[in-house]
Amino acid sequence: MELVVGRVAKSHGVRGELVVEVRTDEPEARFAPGATLRGRLPRATEVREFTVESVREHSGRLLVFLAGVADRGAADALRGMLFLVDSADLPPSEDPDEFYDHELEGLEVRLTDGTVVGSVRDVLHSAAGELLEVRAAEDGREILIPFVTAIVPTVSLAEGVIVIDPPEGLLDPE
Repeated sequence: MELVVGRVAKSHGVRGELVVEVRTDEPEARFAPGATLRGRLPRATEVREFTVESVREHSGRLLVFLAGVADRGAADALRGMLFLVDSADLPPSEDPDEFYDHELEGLEVRLTDGTVVGSVRDVLHSAAGELLEVRAAEDGREILIPFVTAIVPTVSLAEGVIVIDPPEGLLDPE
């Protein structure tokens, strides 16, 4: 399974620098100078390889120079590109309270009394923290659940279940 570790938001400047939105906990390793990135444009099947020439942080994103991307036109052509890693290449997490996004996707979400709420469709990363995007079993609507211990006390990958204890109103339709 391929996992997204970054996405090209746009070009920056005229020399081919890319603004990359980071989607990994290890940007210093994934985007280090000399690292090889596998990239795929949205709705494309072809995967291309790029070598990182330099990287710097800027406003919560990375500015990245890739070998062979020498001007704004070449950088603009990569807008929306997803940088990918194979999940088989990821080391297992040593912290029992840390999970890769792909491990949570598809898990069933239940209340503490066992009532099925739905299933995790995606893990969203925001400035305020992670959110579980859950498709409600009852009506198919989208529910966003903050992925914090106070609301999500239990995650069992072995059982394929996430138990939640939501505050009043969190699961109510808008």
